[in-house]
Amino acid sequence: MRGAKIFKALFLLLLSLLVFMPFVHANAPAVYVIPIEAEVERGLQSFIERGIEEAEEAGAKTIVFDINTPGGFVNAADGIARLIEETELETVAFVNTDALSAGAFLALNSDEIYMHPKGRMGAAQVIDQAGNAAEAKANSAWLASMETAAESAGRNPQYALAMADPSVSLPEFQAGEGKLLTLSAPEAEGVGYSEGTVSSIEELLALKNYEDAELVTVNETFSETLARFLTNPIVVPILLSIAFLGLIMELFTPGLGVPGFVGLSSLLLFFYGHLVAGLAGYEAIILLIIGFGLLVVEFFVPGGIAGFFGLAAIFGSILLAGGDLQTTSIAILIALIVASVGMVILLKFFGKRLHLFNRIILMDSTNTESGYVSNVNRMELVGQTAITMTALRPSGTIKLNDERIDAVSEGRFVDPGKNVKIIKVEGSRIVVREIEQEGEE
Repeated sequence: MRGAKIFKALFLLLLSLLVFMPFVHANAPAVYVIPIEAEVERGLQSFIERGIEEAEEAGAKTIVFDINTPGGFVNAADGIARLIEETELETVAFVNTDALSAGAFLALNSDEIYMHPKGRMGAAQVIDQAGNAAEAKANSAWLASMETAAESAGRNPQYALAMADPSVSLPEFQAGEGKLLTLSAPEAEGVGYSEGTVSSIEELLALKNYEDAELVTVNETFSETLARFLTNPIVVPILLSIAFLGLIMELFTPGLGVPGFVGLSSLLLFFYGHLVAGLAGYEAIILLIIGFGLLVVEFFVPGGIAGFFGLAAIFGSILLAGGDLQTTSIAILIALIVASVGMVILLKFFGKRLHLFNRIILMDSTNTESGYVSNVNRMELVGQTAITMTALRPSGTIKLNDERIDAVSEGRFVDPGKNVKIIKVEGSRIVVREIEQEGEE
């Protein structure tokens, strides 16, 4: 009887565990970790957007951005910062180990910041593509963004401004007078730019009492990694240069050859990367197809109009896919310069001809070197004697060996039946002189 009671108690305990265990597990916060590594560019924005969407759909409580970046491009940083601001989930930046330039801006847009003992955050001045400080307008907008990001989290904006503007003086950190502020982990914690110094994400979660949290790391897919590479502002002009140069070289090659294949492949890689990164929509692909279609029409219906609109559609599709108009325009300009130089080299130094245009343009020349003449130049007639069949006033007809020939006299009137000597042949113009007059002289 006693054993039955014990068995019943154990059964009820086990049943209670089975019933309440899911609720205990459900109450544990889910933490998503999204790495921000390498350069900050538009491809990274697409990856972070996917990571945030996955965390929101899974009902996560917190997102930890594992930051280790030397910086990147302002337009990409602005887009990523907007994603961080718009999510309703708690956002935590773990500086592991560098959050420089655009990385510092992203960290400042998070709700909390934790740093690795060897972490660094700062050096966020805007630099143009030539490596120089950006113009005043762009720099002013960036300073305002840095200041707003610091103030939104209740941090002293003066330190954020010192990270981006070397004229902001902070003597205690030896910043100012041409030096940008870069905070170490202890310095950041001391000025309220870090909530703590931790060696790992696990230590960070323990500090926030999230030891029981389900830790989910969002990793890049191969397509996203490839897209990040292909959409890098340094890689884009190289891709377009190879594409344009390959297609131009194909014009000098009869049939479809290696240059054309390489050019088309580079152009497709450009669109593939921007499509996967979420920068290009299908409208850009459709516009590209229309452009090539119009170029094909131009080959069969010459006139220039279809070709012009075809090229315009192709360039428009590239600009549309690029996302950022200014950056993409510069990339196209660089590619056109490279392609033009390549075309000049092919024409000047290698003597290449446009084989593809032979189908739509008459390339033959009716010149003397090719054997074409406007008339027969009969120089063999000079010195021969003929008889005038008609009076020469001064033009008329002469007879030479039963051949009637149009001729002109040297200037005088010559009666019919006179002997004349052919003294000059200028194309179809044959000049004669009366022999009697020649004898008298």
